[in-house]
Amino acid sequence: MGAEAKRERMFLRDVESLSTFDGRKVTVMGLGLFGGGKGLTEFLCGIGAEVTVTDLRTRETLAPVLSELEELPVRWVLGEHREEDFTGADIVFANPAVPRDSRLLALSRRRGIPLETEMNLFFKHCPASICAITGSNGKTTTTSLTGAMARKARPDALVGGNLGKSLLPDLASLHESDWVILEVSSFQLEDLASVDRRPDVSVVTNLSPNHLDRHITYEAYLEAKRVILEPGRHAGGAVLNGEDPRVRSWRSPGRNTLYFGRTGSVVPSAPGVWLDETAGSVFLSRDGSRSPLFDARDLALAGRFNVLNAGAASAAALLMGIEPRQIAGAIREFRPVEHRLEPVLERDGIVYLNDSIATTPESTVAALEALGPNAVFICGGSEKGCSFGALGRALALRARGVVLLGKTADAIAAAIPRRPGAVEVRRASTLEDAVAQASAMARPGDRVILSPACPSYDMFLNFAERGRRYKDIVRALGASRS
Repeated sequence: MGAEAKRERMFLRDVESLSTFDGRKVTVMGLGLFGGGKGLTEFLCGIGAEVTVTDLRTRETLAPVLSELEELPVRWVLGEHREEDFTGADIVFANPAVPRDSRLLALSRRRGIPLETEMNLFFKHCPASICAITGSNGKTTTTSLTGAMARKARPDALVGGNLGKSLLPDLASLHESDWVILEVSSFQLEDLASVDRRPDVSVVTNLSPNHLDRHITYEAYLEAKRVILEPGRHAGGAVLNGEDPRVRSWRSPGRNTLYFGRTGSVVPSAPGVWLDETAGSVFLSRDGSRSPLFDARDLALAGRFNVLNAGAASAAALLMGIEPRQIAGAIREFRPVEHRLEPVLERDGIVYLNDSIATTPESTVAALEALGPNAVFICGGSEKGCSFGALGRALALRARGVVLLGKTADAIAAAIPRRPGAVEVRRASTLEDAVAQASAMARPGDRVILSPACPSYDMFLNFAERGRRYKDIVRALGASRS
């Protein structure tokens, strides 16, 4: 049996009326701390399901989420999973982070108990049009930019998905004329293969090896991402990275496709949104003509990669029917996404930035290209099967110094070329120690950047907690020098 057949059989294909959940025993496997499990639990309780939530994390760890759900009629099983919650349920919902080869999910399937996910349920029952954005890097910024553009014409447009907000609780208020903009991960797309519906607008920002601890091979990761462009109900326009040969090859003749990128890499007459790096302007190319969209200097985000993210968002907005003047207005007003090259503090001539959302080497390389060489980077975290070769070379060329911590510190250090005058490399045992050492290495006019290139699970619950902790440490550092 092929991988595609396996994934299609794993989750429930049928579109059942939401009223059928009334009185059914539902197990939610994995509450999580990033919004999806919370929204799903609220929604299921709201439609009358008898909900059991089970998570291997303890009540103390999950306290921030549990405090918001304490009034709901939920049966909590925390710090463990119990077989009876999977064999005695009418339906089991799996959090995206739960490994799909889980013994307990397999047990449910053997007992004939259907499996479902929060994102699949949303796709099945959402009456609004959906713009879904995926890729290895830039998803969150592109999704946020697209949402800002959409709201210029449609103030009620909703933004959610993998960036931390479930939109299931908003289903009842949505109409066919509405739009929702979703960030979707490879985990969510892999599950979406079981559903007939596809996005009305599908965006692929870029591709590079990622989450290989879960997908095992790069080919399996690519297969999961490509689901966003497969045929299905509502399958409509597509936005593809014009600089990536593999992404360009995913074009489907049946879709209205726009590309984005820089004019130096691809013939700019291809339909899409292109950055003229010489002029610093972004234009729309369509039907053999060019029309200006915005000036790169209008975007209050550092780095050319963010201009490309804005190009991808602009292309998506155009396919959604947003006017160019509205796109330009959103660009001028947009402010940085939290944890993505987010300014935190300037002290003693040193600027501190929070890039905790950079959980891949490619994201940190992009930050190096945007902000080096007068910069000290804090890198390292937990392992997910990525290569650090390109990151090591970029750190050697474009950083003043690097402070490494976490489980991947040795691997990153080994990837940094050693030569005379090479970048200074230090080690830290904690994030507090890393900030102190980076501050000591930096000079007036430099930047200190938390850009880990790795997930956070060895030290923190998620990248958001890591970023908040970094900001607290930096602000305390600033206060101590006042």
